[in-house]
Amino acid sequence: MSKEPLKLVKDDPWLQPSAQDVQDRHDRYLQKLKLIEQDFGSLDDFADGYKYLGLNFDTDRNGWVYREWAPQAKALYLMGDFNNWEQFTHPLERNEFGVWELFVDFESNKDTFKHGTKIKVLVDSDMGLNYRIPAFINRVIQDEDTKNFSAQLWFQEPFDWEDDQFILGKNDELFIYECHVGMAQEKEGVGSYHEFEENILPRVKAGGYNVIQMMAIQEHPYYGSFGYHVSNFFAASSRFGTPEELKSLIKAAHSMGIAVILDIVHSHTVKNTVEGINRFDGSDGQYFHPGSRGDHPEWDSKLFDYGKTEVLRFLLSNVKYWLKEFHFDGFRFDGVGSMMYYHHGLETIDEREKYFRQGVEWDAVTYLQLANDLIHRINSNAVSIAEDVTGMPGLTSPIQDGGLGFDYRLGMGIPDFWIKLLKEYSDENWNLNQVWQVLNDRLPHVKTVAYAESHDQALVGDKTLAFRLMDKEMYWHMHKDDQDLTIDRGMALHKMIRLFTISLGGQSYMTFMGNEFGHPEWIDFPREGNGWSYKHCRRQWSLVDNPDLKYQYLDAFDKAMIKVIKENRIITSLFGNQLNVDDGNKTIIFERNHLIFVFNFHTSNSIPNYRFPVPKPGEYEIILNSDDHQFGGHGRINNMIRYQTFSEGSTPFLSLYNTNRTALVLKRVV
Repeated sequence: MSKEPLKLVKDDPWLQPSAQDVQDRHDRYLQKLKLIEQDFGSLDDFADGYKYLGLNFDTDRNGWVYREWAPQAKALYLMGDFNNWEQFTHPLERNEFGVWELFVDFESNKDTFKHGTKIKVLVDSDMGLNYRIPAFINRVIQDEDTKNFSAQLWFQEPFDWEDDQFILGKNDELFIYECHVGMAQEKEGVGSYHEFEENILPRVKAGGYNVIQMMAIQEHPYYGSFGYHVSNFFAASSRFGTPEELKSLIKAAHSMGIAVILDIVHSHTVKNTVEGINRFDGSDGQYFHPGSRGDHPEWDSKLFDYGKTEVLRFLLSNVKYWLKEFHFDGFRFDGVGSMMYYHHGLETIDEREKYFRQGVEWDAVTYLQLANDLIHRINSNAVSIAEDVTGMPGLTSPIQDGGLGFDYRLGMGIPDFWIKLLKEYSDENWNLNQVWQVLNDRLPHVKTVAYAESHDQALVGDKTLAFRLMDKEMYWHMHKDDQDLTIDRGMALHKMIRLFTISLGGQSYMTFMGNEFGHPEWIDFPREGNGWSYKHCRRQWSLVDNPDLKYQYLDAFDKAMIKVIKENRIITSLFGNQLNVDDGNKTIIFERNHLIFVFNFHTSNSIPNYRFPVPKPGEYEIILNSDDHQFGGHGRINNMIRYQTFSEGSTPFLSLYNTNRTALVLKRVV
């Protein structure tokens, strides 16, 4: 007797032919969860691996226990400042599971094995003797002179979380500020956790954003990787300060009502055999798939073998570690599409069956289900976001319904579309029906993070929206007294594209820091090709703080936009209702959650007494006007006018001055 189809299939007729595939996916998750519970008691206990492996204090024995999983190693020796870097004085002993262990008595070693001491583990394997950094270590530092990395003992007193009572509500609308601590400062150098707490969090709060999504927190040897080549998964990057300073930042954000999401990288890891975990025990198949399958063809990195119990324990422990020890409020999972398919999302999936049968990495899919299960067991209000380009069915559906359990997916097609439109089409040739279709291209139950641009669009080799629209003219014509047609067009479209995206594109909204005010240029990390310069690896806050420059206009509009969208709960409402598309005048009008949005993208047509239908009769007022002087517009529309509907038959209409390159938001007041 066949099972009743899962809810995911019941709710989506398109998936009914793949009902067995969805069921099989769900069964694999249940089978893996059952095995974990049989061997470890519970998924939560399984994810306590970081409390067993690595370096932990044993109160019963009054000493430190260091454990390392290295099944193919011949011998392991702990060394460091505490023993004058003698190689063989502190050998570890191996058990039958390939776990090596060393006990360090506190009383005998308290003067040497202490806070701040640098350590490494010497691994004897088929690769010979190699100095390595413990896989579960929570502190890694780089020597300023040699540039070599070492683990560091970190024995600070427990952080005081007592008055951290913040809870991200399950129904809270998310306005996400994507950020990078190191490049958040204006100075030509690396910013710190403390500087971010003091200088950037107030800006985030003032902007109306209620979530920060933090990049590059997990330790990574190459700064220019943007944090995506992780080497030490349990270590908060020491470039920016201490673990306590990161915790202080998170606690401060919580006190402001701002949730903190970690951009977590479990899709791959750095190849390095000195800083990272590659070939830790000498074999190429310890944490990763052996041979070429363990190499990412595009990212020059290593791919996890998610089928191994020890790998699952490592990664799930990492999830729990950041939630429990640092009070993160959730995660944005990097490279989910790459994880789920052997082709890493690089092949087109143009048939339903291919989602389930064309090179699916089922172990990775099961891992993602387990990770989401764990996240929501630990914190039912935590948020998980998937960076996925494949469109895997059920990505954001509950696990019990047959899905993967993510709360949101990134709407990655939206910024790609805006770039394509600006690069390949003149303003006169924009197809408004296509724009509408792209911004609404999602299933109702698939919660989407909409965004016009993120850090991806800001990297060297690409351009931010502001720089794509205004380019070099931004260097010379951003003074408020300087009139320039390129700047006028760029600022108008910058405001309109962002409002169009936030008002239609999803159930959450995101921007990358500085882009809200049109930060110029690109992001270029220090490298040999630019003379190791930090000039383009920072945020120039002085531009928006300067009252004489037009960046203030864009910033003011972003604040007003967020306020209107937030107060009227637009992004968690149903889809927009199209009211009018006028391709001749490049005008599109729609309603969403009782607000009327009017967009005139035309290069020159400004139409007096422009008439359009509205859902309800009454009196309307303008609550947001991109052409307002305070937003750098021309001030052609009187915001104090109230607009009374009139009827043509049974349909109520409004009439107003529809100025070119302007976005208006109207609200019914009577």
